[in-house]
Amino acid sequence: MWILVVEDEKSMSGLLRQGLEEANHSVTVARDGLEGLAAVETANFDAIVVDVMMPRMDGIEMTRRIRSASQSVPILMLTARDAPDDIIRGLDAGADDYLTKPFALQVLLARLRAVSRRAERPPVARLQAADLLLDPASQQVFRAGVQIHLTATEFRLLEHLMRRAGRASSRASIIEAVWGFETDVESNTVDVFIKLLREKIDQGRSRKLIQTVRGYGYILREEP
Repeated sequence: MWILVVEDEKSMSGLLRQGLEEANHSVTVARDGLEGLAAVETANFDAIVVDVMMPRMDGIEMTRRIRSASQSVPILMLTARDAPDDIIRGLDAGADDYLTKPFALQVLLARLRAVSRRAERPPVARLQAADLLLDPASQQVFRAGVQIHLTATEFRLLEHLMRRAGRASSRASIIEAVWGFETDVESNTVDVFIKLLREKIDQGRSRKLIQTVRGYGYILREEP
């Protein structure tokens, strides 16, 4: 799954990202509700893990706004508060489940699997564009039946482009999706990784899939 983690504590967001990626999930990290909303507007996540207490916009307000926009992405809410009133506020705002800190990673993973099974839009099993196939679960990529070995960053970048196949992604939105909001990555780093990805995906092939949108970013689509 591609999971958005919205958590303002660096140590917690780092642990969540590490644990989820070790479980073969792709992760984007946002630092508060406003950044989380911005991420939701630019990408189609399979699930969201959001903390309640955050600066600028808390998790309950972020969840409420996502649901107001008629988005049904599964949302798992995290909080240090376990009072019934707090839990009710989160669920009434639109969260699918509630997990109190501290928690075991395996419990978090099980809860994510559960809310995803109940979702109207189940997680994408495989992504395909032309003869390019990406399997998020196994972290494998194939072009014309031949496996292509990617680094973790290259995989996240390709997954982002494939989930938006046919739609252009700005360099800024790519940075947010692949590296997270809390990063010093600059736009030329995106260009470097696109070049590396093209060498593995498109080089030597008559049909080029990764194309430049001049002055904006990149798009994955089959050339006419």
